[in-house]
Amino acid sequence: MKLASLPQGRDGRLIVVSNDLAWYADADHIVPTMQGLLDAWDRHAPQLEALAIELEHGAIPRKRFHEREAAAPLPRAYQWADGSAYVNHVELVRKARGAELPESFWTDPLMYQGGSDDLRGAREPLVLPDEAWGGDFEAEVVVVTGDVERGATREEALAAIRLVGLVNDVSLRNLIPGELGKGFGFVQSKPASHFSPVFVTPAALGGAFDQGKLALSLSVDLDGKPFGRLHADEECTFDFGVLIAHLARTRRIGAGSIIGSGTVSNRDADGSPGRPVAEGGRGYACIAEQRMVEQILHGEARTPFLRHGAVVRIEARDAAGRSPFGAIEQTVVAG
Repeated sequence: MKLASLPQGRDGRLIVVSNDLAWYADADHIVPTMQGLLDAWDRHAPQLEALAIELEHGAIPRKRFHEREAAAPLPRAYQWADGSAYVNHVELVRKARGAELPESFWTDPLMYQGGSDDLRGAREPLVLPDEAWGGDFEAEVVVVTGDVERGATREEALAAIRLVGLVNDVSLRNLIPGELGKGFGFVQSKPASHFSPVFVTPAALGGAFDQGKLALSLSVDLDGKPFGRLHADEECTFDFGVLIAHLARTRRIGAGSIIGSGTVSNRDADGSPGRPVAEGGRGYACIAEQRMVEQILHGEARTPFLRHGAVVRIEARDAAGRSPFGAIEQTVVAG
């Protein structure tokens, strides 16, 4: 089952989307919003699954689905927590700040809690008031949970995953060192995140979502040119069961919480930090990684952070080239 929200009020209007992302059917007569569905999943999900089957067979009224018209599937959420499933990314970015990677990072996930009151759609502009702030994209996988009890096991956490999608977790790199230097985490350096037009149930992804990892390719383009051609399941140190259980260690997690994987990151086959796509490598899911590799190889970072007018596109594809979540595509604007 594939779900999306169209703009309406603060929490959007729930729709069911066809497997090819071409059509949708209104679902608000069953449950008005995505959050309402997540609050009463066992009651409403079977009804929506039936509606999705009818949509696929053309048995009910349908309308054209346009990704550009979709809001964030959850325009505001009770929680948005982002983890560190790809430790390779954490290691490279810390090196860029001159910080060492503690050995514990390979066994104990990092996680921060971001702003969840203003979540943006896939085609909304990426607002960067000041280019000097070092605007960067971060292509990630996300899941949305039902209720999770405090102290949940990895298996219980996996069972609580309701939906899967993508996010551009925007970072302002030049503001991060000053904030972290205070010893109290991100605030100003983490503006609004942008989510894929469609969220998908794990069952609808089949073998592409197995044991808490998304086994799809992830394409990242900057200004129409390939920037990253990655594999989301490779070098994923922590699956989503581990990340959710980490968050639930000391508290309950409410239905409608969004958990991020952290920036997808792959090394080259020889174990090196990776090469740009233009040089035959897999590239990167954020600018900061490419700048770090340039610093290692050339003694300086050469790729600039985002400029006004730049266009970022993030999309996952299966082996047949299909895009299950739709694309995040944004133009960087001053505001």
